[in-house]
Amino acid sequence: MSGDGTTADDDPLQTAVWRLRSRACWADAAALLEPAGPDAALQRASLLVERCLYTAAGWEEAEDALRTAEALAHSDDERGAAACERGYLAYAATLFQVRDRADEARAALGRAAALIAPGAAGRALLDFRRGLIAENLTRSPQAARAAYRRAHAGATAHSDPLLLSATWRHLAGLALREGELAEARHGFAESLRIREELGYLVGTAPALVSLADTETEPEASRLREEARRLFRLLGGVPTWLTRHLTPPTQDTAPA
Repeated sequence: MSGDGTTADDDPLQTAVWRLRSRACWADAAALLEPAGPDAALQRASLLVERCLYTAAGWEEAEDALRTAEALAHSDDERGAAACERGYLAYAATLFQVRDRADEARAALGRAAALIAPGAAGRALLDFRRGLIAENLTRSPQAARAAYRRAHAGATAHSDPLLLSATWRHLAGLALREGELAEARHGFAESLRIREELGYLVGTAPALVSLADTETEPEASRLREEARRLFRLLGGVPTWLTRHLTPPTQDTAPA
């Protein structure tokens, strides 16, 4: 979850990678990258790991790409970034009950924390992923909030809008659980605004559904219908959104 490829002055390759990634074509985006050096290998791995999070598939390809990135990493920053991806992949496998790799996820992110310097650009992404583990595996909302806030500050400092959209979304989710409706609505709206501005289509449907959960009718139904349209456009991705976008039955559909 980074902002690579989202700015107007990116080179043509990165622009092409971003456009494919944003439309849920992670394998096609990865195919454009030759993993000859650590940066390209890491970016390729991150694309395929992200595919796992959105589709719950492609695990072996992600593992292979990640092993290549780990083998090519030489500096502390490179090794730390690879460890961060390793932790994220292990987190995803645990979350989707492919295999319990929670301990591996924590250990990998711990290694990343030892390698990535405080204040470095990669630290914000690491903090965000530690927040995900705290929220969804450890079930510790207070620790998750603290990690998300650090990630939010880091994403702001390093101008990473895509990560910022994620921190807004997850902080809003915690606020909603605590009944802070106005705070949740603001956070979800900011996340949606950023994703729409970036053209990050694959992340827009989840943002629409989250915002709908804070709205009243008819706005809530309008947002869910727009999410449903995008979901169909992208071939049913992200797969975990299916249960939130079950179409209305004929009896309850508006005339």
